[in-house]
Amino acid sequence: MKQLIECVPNFSEGRDPEVIRKITDRIQSVKGIRLLDVDMGYATHRTVVTFVGEPNAVLEAAFRAMQEAQLLIDMSIHKGEHPRFGATDVCPLIPLANISMEEVAALAHKLAQRVGQELDYPVYCYESAAKLPERKNLAFVRAGEYEGLPKKLKEQQPDFGPAEFRPRTGATAIGARDFLIAVNFNLNTTSTRLANSVAFDVREAGRVLREGNPITGKIINDENGEPKRILGTCKGTKAIGWYIDEYGIAQVSMNITDMKATPLHVAFEEIVKSAQSRGLRVTGTEIVGLVPLRVLRDAGRYFLHKQKRSSGIAEAELIKIAIKSMGLDDLKPFDPNKNIIEYLVKDEQGYAPLIKQTLENFADTTASEAPAPGGGSVAAYVGALGAALGTMVANLSAHKRGWEEQWQLFSEQAESGQDLVRHLCSLVDEDTLAFNGIMEAFKLPKNTPEETQIRKNAIQEATKNAIEVPLAVMKACLKTYPLLLEMAKNGNPNSASDAGVGALCATAALKGAFLNVRINAGSYTDKAFVQNLLAEAQIMLQSAENAEKEILAAVDKNIEA
Repeated sequence: MKQLIECVPNFSEGRDPEVIRKITDRIQSVKGIRLLDVDMGYATHRTVVTFVGEPNAVLEAAFRAMQEAQLLIDMSIHKGEHPRFGATDVCPLIPLANISMEEVAALAHKLAQRVGQELDYPVYCYESAAKLPERKNLAFVRAGEYEGLPKKLKEQQPDFGPAEFRPRTGATAIGARDFLIAVNFNLNTTSTRLANSVAFDVREAGRVLREGNPITGKIINDENGEPKRILGTCKGTKAIGWYIDEYGIAQVSMNITDMKATPLHVAFEEIVKSAQSRGLRVTGTEIVGLVPLRVLRDAGRYFLHKQKRSSGIAEAELIKIAIKSMGLDDLKPFDPNKNIIEYLVKDEQGYAPLIKQTLENFADTTASEAPAPGGGSVAAYVGALGAALGTMVANLSAHKRGWEEQWQLFSEQAESGQDLVRHLCSLVDEDTLAFNGIMEAFKLPKNTPEETQIRKNAIQEATKNAIEVPLAVMKACLKTYPLLLEMAKNGNPNSASDAGVGALCATAALKGAFLNVRINAGSYTDKAFVQNLLAEAQIMLQSAENAEKEILAAVDKNIEA
């Protein structure tokens, strides 16, 4: 599954569209990058650019953007309302899909090192990429701003690059941070005062403690003369109440800066609780901008679990539950394809992805004269069907009358099954792409010894990928047997035969994938690699055959009973 990260560089230029166009052109010159937003601010003299892609592409695009900013922006004449200390002032990297914060922090260090070395100016790392505890806070890193840089560089060595003042470029803060969710909660009131009361209940900073009247009473200070506060219920959030004339309602406007501390659905529930205590009702939720897929998947699971329903259902159904539960379509339609980052950033393949085809079209495509899709893609899809059958039995078991006490156990099993279904479905297209990669490598020129070597290396690299994809299918299929065995033994007895069919699918898929491993391995020159791989595959084959026998025996026992 592809890793995705977001990059949100802030450039100290908000008044010359041509400068920003040249910078964004450099960003878009990197293959695989999707430019999502360009927000220019005249008063702040600052532009915020948002783009996404796979890690290496994002690092290259960010570097090119900073390189262009160094050429085009002169900090020695820059003035603006927003704090700043460099041409590229800040450049945060944000994990979106299938990548950890630790991995993104390492990528931030890699980018910072390259900028420091090749662009030859100071770079500080902040937030999750901070090398010193105090540098986690961007305000600390940027304290003194551009004008204070000469002094700062003497007192605080940059993490990368020279500790020397570059008048034209300044410095850059490169960091890793979590995604920020901007969200508004709609209330059935026009009162800004009531909306603010709800906001103060939930935001991390809470409200100032007062004597008597909580609004007009005298502020109570601590021993240091600072106002005492009643903290809110949602950590990692900021919120205020306001009235929106366009909609004729008041809203609680919130920024969730720490999704781990306060997921979206938790913030929603806390807003509902506070609103109800004041005689208000939350009528819906408005997400501003984009949201990662995992946010809505987690929300869908949460609301299903509240109903004691299995959450091991299709991704589209989870999203639908989240939309309806939080009223994301209250003010305007919520389109997952436009509002969910991973859906917005789709691969533009040279062919329609196989997994999106109808069953009939997939069969017709396979039966055509083209060599791909072939047995590898079919094996991956058959494996996905095997995992889907195990998932189906788990869902039916979770909702079986009289089995209510076991719903959570079956829901967890169904979720694991859904993960396998998604993974195997992704491998359907990966196998065809791997085959196409070999064909493209064979098309490379071989007119010179150098070209011949490049072509040979490309063919070997593509062949290795064509071995590893069906091997991944084998590994994924092997993971379906524990689920299928559990369903055959302890799942809904009326669906025992489905678990058996699932096991037969898994074994057929695993054996089919092994044939593809073998045929591609024959063309790979690293014989030690091939030997180890085939030995690993043989062990998986034996494990699969043993697991299938055990599952079918359990199915027979259930059917006979």
